[in-house]
Amino acid sequence: MRGDLGFPIRLRYSKRGKIRFASHRDLARSFDRAFRIAELPLAFTLGFSPRPKISLGYALGVGHESNAEYLDIELLSPVDIEPLSARIGEALPDGVSIDGVVSLIPRAPALQEAVTLVALDLYLADMKPSLVEQVVQDANNRDEICVATTRKGRSITEDLRPGIKYMEFDGTNISLEVVTQPRGLRPADIARALREISNTPTGTGEDRVLRTHQWIERDGARLLPLEADRATPATNVAGDISKGISNDRGQISGRLARDADSSDTQQRSGTQQLV
Repeated sequence: MRGDLGFPIRLRYSKRGKIRFASHRDLARSFDRAFRIAELPLAFTLGFSPRPKISLGYALGVGHESNAEYLDIELLSPVDIEPLSARIGEALPDGVSIDGVVSLIPRAPALQEAVTLVALDLYLADMKPSLVEQVVQDANNRDEICVATTRKGRSITEDLRPGIKYMEFDGTNISLEVVTQPRGLRPADIARALREISNTPTGTGEDRVLRTHQWIERDGARLLPLEADRATPATNVAGDISKGISNDRGQISGRLARDADSSDTQQRSGTQQLV
């Protein structure tokens, strides 16, 4: 969100429940409608078909849930940040909630360019926990984690390992950290690769994905998108953003979200990392 002449704002929101089946484009339209209902002074693009300057971050797959989504908008005039969460949230569909709002510095890098790492929980349906634990250990010990996939209409074999920076089984879910640059990994490809390692076919159950964090990496530090490039301190954040994730995911049990401000050494103590 460049913000050359206007006033850029960044929002953090969650997407849970049935709304997970809404596409990226559908969600953008919902936010556009909510901003108009909230009577925000939206800035528009120039040209024959002006559009509000709304920029969603790193795309979330259809059917996936998230506690850590981000969106940038540009306004024509400054607004009071504190009440924005409530004003916008009232007009959003069920399952989408605003968790934080900050003002950005001018010409802040776009989210899709800035975010370099995401964390997610992957629940593999129809697989016993003991088998999931075994296959994660097996994958961690491999030099390659290959899967057949399709890119731009072409069938290719892709090695997922360079993109997986961390993988651990917590007894219910597989906790992962995956890169987004130069290209992100599809959770479905990771799930399929793990099933192939274990020789376990896809069953009738639904694999579930919950995105828990996004990070912007700069100078060796991990920054949350609400912290990076903000012009003013975050206000009206709905609870501590590093608090434990509540257990309302159906089959996916909640796990304690890793504190984004803790050092990597503290986070990884006693666990195995992929490098």
